Amino acid sequence: MDINLIREIVMLLAFVSFAGIVWWAYGPSRRSRFDRAATSVLEDEEQDVATRAGIRNDERKG
Repeated sequence: MDINLIREIVMLLAFVSFAGIVWWAYGPSRRSRFDRAATSVLEDEEQDVATRAGIRNDERKG
């Protein structure tokens, strides 16, 4: 087995892995999950600020 053949196989496996990860990350079925994860940081921060200020959740909403 030639070293170049091994390099080609490794490169092909790396490309297939990369393409699979991109497909997984940008798949439409995962969009809502990633959107929730992206906004959860902000929601947690708002709750922390309200907790430090002594405001309960029911007081904030109405």
